[in-house]
Amino acid sequence: MSNTPERVQGITEDDIADYLANTPGFFERHAELLAAVQLASPHGGRAVSLQERQIDMLRERIKGMERRFMDMVRAGNDNASIARRMHGWTCALMRATDPDALHEAVVDGLKEQFLIPQVALRLWGVDGGGRPWTEGTDEDLHTFAASLNVPYCGLNSGFAAAQWLGGAPAQSMAMIPLRRAGAGSACFGLLVLGSPDALRYQADMGTEFLEQLGDIASAALARLFPR
Repeated sequence: MSNTPERVQGITEDDIADYLANTPGFFERHAELLAAVQLASPHGGRAVSLQERQIDMLRERIKGMERRFMDMVRAGNDNASIARRMHGWTCALMRATDPDALHEAVVDGLKEQFLIPQVALRLWGVDGGGRPWTEGTDEDLHTFAASLNVPYCGLNSGFAAAQWLGGAPAQSMAMIPLRRAGAGSACFGLLVLGSPDALRYQADMGTEFLEQLGDIASAALARLFPR
């Protein structure tokens, strides 16, 4: 026969639990039960009192809260670091005084500030003076870039834009469309981030940060349009 029957003379364990939860004075009137009741310890086979078990539960709850707190602290530090890097990159774009300096600020700045191994930029319809980063695109690429409502993240499936990246072949990529503000959101370029790590850019990753990079780059590069 079980030592913990589900029903004893018509009273269920739930009935007992409800009674104890709603009758706090019970243990005041029967304080000896707090020490007499023995429970199995979750840390071994020994028996502990009800009070000891309660203390163990409180310790575990405190540990869980401490872990969540440390996770929040780490997330806050990470966000602060990203904000500092974004600030430094944005300032560099604002200080660039000519097209070549601006291109360098965008590409090299992303590599240095955010440790992105491969970065490339292509623009069309701007006054680039025949620079390499304003050439080598076609209508198919323009249509593809314009179709991106959010940055593409995922494996390199033989994209033509991957050829713009130097170094080892990119295994994963992020492609960010660049758009003009106040001009029907016309797409005028593509910012490409690549990595030899196939897991760096994944299809299910969030794109809010990449969208912010695209917005800042678009605002800075818009000055290259013919006036």
